[in-house]
Amino acid sequence: MLTLDLTNAPRWHDLAPGVRAELRPLTTALMVATRNDPAVEAVPEDASDEERAVAFAKALARRAVLAWEGIGDAEGNPINPSPDTVDALLDIWPIFEAFQLTYVSKGLLLEQEKNVSASSPNGPSAGARATATRAKRPAKTARRG
Repeated sequence: MLTLDLTNAPRWHDLAPGVRAELRPLTTALMVATRNDPAVEAVPEDASDEERAVAFAKALARRAVLAWEGIGDAEGNPINPSPDTVDALLDIWPIFEAFQLTYVSKGLLLEQEKNVSASSPNGPSAGARATATRAKRPAKTARRG
């Protein structure tokens, strides 16, 4: 059963030991705005999937991060989120991975489940063709008796 959270309240997400971020809910409006972000649209057509993923994640994080804890400057002073600091944070591989796993992928799980569980309109094997080859059976020979 799909549970709707009608409060649409921001939530804290742990990104690393001692590092957490308060993020807006991953809504349709947030995803559409991110897709139309100038940084995402500026990604060259011949860019790799990885380059696209990084550009999208940074654009999404710039919109989603409201506050954070456990993040400071070079002198150890706490700093607030800004477009530049959010981008710098996501340049740290374990943080990028945690953001993708705890925030982005959970929001996309519903879409993935929908795609996986969609039934074929004409039955489970309609239109499918065998991809494995069958072993040939030896020819039957008449029994001598």
